[in-house]
Amino acid sequence: MSLELVPVTFHKIMQSKAYTVIILGNEKKKFAIYTAPHVGLDLQNLLTQEEKPRPFTHDLMNAIFKGFDINILQIVISDVEDTIYFARLFLEQKIGETKQILEIDARPSDCLVLAMANNIPLFCKKDIFDKTIPVEE
Repeated sequence: MSLELVPVTFHKIMQSKAYTVIILGNEKKKFAIYTAPHVGLDLQNLLTQEEKPRPFTHDLMNAIFKGFDINILQIVISDVEDTIYFARLFLEQKIGETKQILEIDARPSDCLVLAMANNIPLFCKKDIFDKTIPVEE
């Protein structure tokens, strides 16, 4: 298993009533992550900076992180099984002179919204990146 990380960025979102497709990648290859339609709406609202009638889940998470002085360090797409991707959310909290790093299992779609809202780097494990099926934009 490779521990090498490949930087990836958000390229495109495509929305339907049944699902959302998020295109991630770099200059070498792009790949698709499929997720629920509401995630696409969250991302579209974030990208267009549209006013929301109520806070979304990532807004709640950001408020909690801020309240406990927790910083998001990075997001890593860590695994894929069939067409289901897995991610790890890396958080840092300083308590006194001690820094604690927390690694949390999370859905890539949730992580992507947090990464985009907070300008956080997004990575994919190299062995997983190599397994992804390339898509054309």
